[in-house]
This record gives sequence, C-alpha cells and structure tokens, in this order.
Amino acid sequence: MAQTLPQRAIGRSGLKASAVGLGCMSFSGVYGPAEDAASTALIHEALERGINFLDSSDAYGKGHNETLLGNALKGKRAGVVIATKFGNLGGAGGKFADGRPEFVASSCEASLKRLGVETIDLYYAHRIDPSVPIEDTVGAMAKLVQQGKVKALGLSEASPKTIRKAHAVHPIAAVQNEYSLLYREQADDTRITTRELGISFVAYAPLGRGLLTSEIADPATLSDGDTRKRQPRYAGDNLAHNRALAEKFQAIAKRKGCTPAQLALAWVLAQGDDVLAIPGTKKSARLQDNIGALNVTLSKADLDEISGAVPKGAVKGTRYPEAQMASLYI
Repeated sequence: MAQTLPQRAIGRSGLKASAVGLGCMSFSGVYGPAEDAASTALIHEALERGINFLDSSDAYGKGHNETLLGNALKGKRAGVVIATKFGNLGGAGGKFADGRPEFVASSCEASLKRLGVETIDLYYAHRIDPSVPIEDTVGAMAKLVQQGKVKALGLSEASPKTIRKAHAVHPIAAVQNEYSLLYREQADDTRITTRELGISFVAYAPLGRGLLTSEIADPATLSDGDTRKRQPRYAGDNLAHNRALAEKFQAIAKRKGCTPAQLALAWVLAQGDDVLAIPGTKKSARLQDNIGALNVTLSKADLDEISGAVPKGAVKGTRYPEAQMASLYI
C-alpha cells in the first residue's frame, strides 16, 4: 500500500499534490544518459512512497518523457496529478517559444496521445511567446479546459505582469519558475503576485541544479549530455565562488542533522503553504532523501541563518546560457 505524504492545494483548481513532487526531465537525457527501465522503476517507487505530483513536458526528449511517463502510469493513473507543458522550442530556428492558439491545441492532442490519458491535470505554457498576446495563448488553453482535455492551467517562467493578464482570461492554478536558495530575486517578486491571486508557486530546480548538494569541482567530470556543462554557474571562477557558498550551507545542514538536499527543500517549502517543489533525480537514494525534507522543521532563526549564509543575489553566473536568458521571465 502506498504511503501518504503531506499535500498542498494547486491554486483554486481543487487539485491537491504532494508538497514534494518528482521532476521527470532527467529521465530524458538532460543530465546525461538515462535508461527507461530504471526511470520507470523510480516513478513506481515515487508513487509507492506517496509522491503523486509528476512533472513532464513535450520538450523533454522531444516527447520521449511523456511517452515514458504514460507507459509507467498504465494501471496506476488514479490519484496522480500529471503536469506537462507545451511551447518550449529551445531556440530552434531562433525561436524559444510558440504560444499560437493553433499550436496550443495541436500540442495538447499530441501530449494526450503520448501520455495515454484523456485529461491532463495541470497544463503549462512552458515558455511565454512574446510575439503572441498571452490572452490569446491562455484563451486557447481555456478551451482545452472547456473540452475536458485539461483540468487546470499553469504558466512557466512568467513575469507578474504576464501572470495578471493571463489570470484575467482564465484562472491560473500554478506558476512554475526556478526557485532555490541560490535563485530568489525574480521568484520572490513573482510570489507576491501569485499569493495575491491564489495561485500556487511550483519551484523547479529547488536544489540549485545540484550546486547546493553536490561536490562537483570540475564540470568536465559530468556525464556527456549533462546541460550543466554549459551553465555559467558551473563555469570557472563562478563555480569556485558558488561552491564556497554551498559549503556554508552544507555546514548548517550538518548541524541540523539532515542532508543538504533536505535542508534545501525544507527551506523552499517553508516559504509558504502555497509553494510546492519538484526536484528531479534518477536515483532511489536521492528520491528517499528528498522525501525526508518533509520531516525537517525550520524555525525563524534557522531560516535567517540559512539566508545569511547564502544571501540573495550572492551566486555568480546566470542560471542559463546568455542566449536562453532572454526567453525567461517574460
């Protein structure tokens, strides 16, 4: 029998999901090779341990991720909150996002087929298309809700201004932006808006893409295909600086009697009951570690100490390569 974990509401959609979910991106080669059989086993383990919030995208492995998730959930769909996304072109043809209404509709049909489901619980615009009014994109997404193909709508890497415009067209249940102790500036501003509007905030990369928890001294040691090799925070002097911040943070975790991953996730979740986290992993031990964060209680003094060890804006290097930064927080 599956375990039960603390759950949090996803906006005002009526959906509830485990406070710690599972980001599935790493199952499709983003952080080096992955095997479908092992990925499927980890998804099944996550479900058994009480995680019911699974996050995918049609951009991960060009559809591979959704197909993998759909196969893994055969006979196990009940009670699972499936989140997936559309519109992230990754710079193909010089374009990072597609929010055209006709693209919204065709993308949803393709995702439903790959996932093998009749309804997607939470459907995000993965990136905001600056060439299409957000009202038009969300209007097309709203039709999917009316048709019963989607239960709730979300936006990813959206700015407060865009969120407000979108929410005026159709209720937005969740905004998914990068958020961790290492990256707080835009996320903190966004959460003011989402909280005001009753929108949940879903934190991706809550472990700082491993910077807060790992001991990577040289990106050359990462697996072929690991995107961190191209990320400025892992480059040269930036990495040395950021590792020094991480060491201060890891010392606090040691004193608290928990792992750095648990402390990092506990810090994110302590920012409010409207915050959910979707760390990704390919390893069972790390999955268990992440779930353990739900047992870590942080006092105000703890939170102050953690924020003092890694002050807002202290990290060096942007979170994506320069070309991609222009496609974020639109």
